[in-house]
Amino acid sequence: MEKFKVIIVEDVLLELKGTEGLLHSEVPEAEIIATANSEDSFWEVFASNKPDLVLLDLGLGGSTTIGVEICKKLKTEHKNVKVLIFTGEILNEQLWVDALHAHCDGIILKSGELLTRDDVLSVMNGKKYVFNQPILKKIVDKFCDTIQQQMDHQEALIRYEIDEYDERFLRHLALGYTKDQISQLRTMPFGVKSLEKRQNELVQRLFPNGNGGMGVNATRLVVKAFELNILDVNNLYSDDA
Repeated sequence: MEKFKVIIVEDVLLELKGTEGLLHSEVPEAEIIATANSEDSFWEVFASNKPDLVLLDLGLGGSTTIGVEICKKLKTEHKNVKVLIFTGEILNEQLWVDALHAHCDGIILKSGELLTRDDVLSVMNGKKYVFNQPILKKIVDKFCDTIQQQMDHQEALIRYEIDEYDERFLRHLALGYTKDQISQLRTMPFGVKSLEKRQNELVQRLFPNGNGGMGVNATRLVVKAFELNILDVNNLYSDDA
């Protein structure tokens, strides 16, 4: 591969030296043209040394947001510059999401397997979403959990014969709507009495063995819908929105 220019942004001297040594030994095509330990120093060296790749730590000077802001500005104003996050923020998942929203090309966590030649060259060859094993495992685990939840939800709709109006009715009950308010939704062509009948039918389906001799009000019905995966707490929205 042809040589390419790199700026390393890292505020811990020992880690900076380690990263420099790693690039020199593993990626001889990488020409380190400058280093920076803060946002100001980065933009100063960037003005006179245009890189092909910025190897960017997220936590600078005690702040976990500066790196994200640098990435966002770079990707907005200098779209051809590659940004590979190399960070010790190994538990801050929200920060990873912020970096992805800032359009970084990849995230390498300083945990377990560190930065490799393949990681760097993948980014330089135009690959998006370059991750190392620690973050990749978390992404895959969450992906599997999400798919399983979707499957459980679809199975619950079939098992309990939940149609679109049942789901909409339960969802709005969960959002705190009264039956009168639900009956006024454009997407619910039912009066209050029809909704009361629908609620009773849902109680019979979701509580086939009763509720231990106790009645089932709207709140208990909604809780049961969550327990059975008919409703998803992360997917509650109003049709009025």
